[in-house]
Amino acid sequence: MTLPAPYYSDDLVVIYHGDCRELLPFIEADVIVTDPPYGRGWRQGALKLSGSASHPGIVGDDDTLSRDAILSAWNGPAIAFGDLMLPPPTGTVQVLVYRKPPNAGTRGAMGGWRRDAEAIYLIGPWPTGLGGRSSVVTTRTPSQGNPSSPQGKYDHPHAKPVDVMIALVEHTTGTILDPFMGSGTTLVAARSLNRRAIGIEIEEKYCEIAARRCSQGVLGLETA
Repeated sequence: MTLPAPYYSDDLVVIYHGDCRELLPFIEADVIVTDPPYGRGWRQGALKLSGSASHPGIVGDDDTLSRDAILSAWNGPAIAFGDLMLPPPTGTVQVLVYRKPPNAGTRGAMGGWRRDAEAIYLIGPWPTGLGGRSSVVTTRTPSQGNPSSPQGKYDHPHAKPVDVMIALVEHTTGTILDPFMGSGTTLVAARSLNRRAIGIEIEEKYCEIAARRCSQGVLGLETA
């Protein structure tokens, strides 16, 4: 097998439509930055009062096999989001916390506590030292889950704000690989920093959305 023709490409970004487990051996990059399927079998039903739609879930989210296959085969540094309730990937050396927007996590609250935080794992070889920024990553995006949020704009329930992905990408060097690209926020963040990036996505509808976002990014960086 060889790499298929890119679904989209420009001077900084390349997008492939396919299974990242099959394509990874043919990809050359320096660091993974990704928001993979967490392995919790997430589904979402519609809420009549809010008018929110149902969602059948994310491909590969019934377990961590897809995530773990990629991260175990990768020899370089990686950054991956995850569920704080599930074990971290093998090779994790640091756990950051993504604090979501103020209105996040109201659905599925337990004991009066919202689900408004996620893990960000640093995996593989990372430099050590003194100092550094806080391990709590925040966003300037004011809300989550409504039509103007990243999830609403790009029809992906787990789309991250661009500023969060920029904060992660700017702490890396070289070419970025996002093997679970989704709606393409990692690529948009890399482009804003004039960095090369490669995205792989198994669902074609998200390849189309990511390609559109990257082509618009040539004219100017989106704000959310």
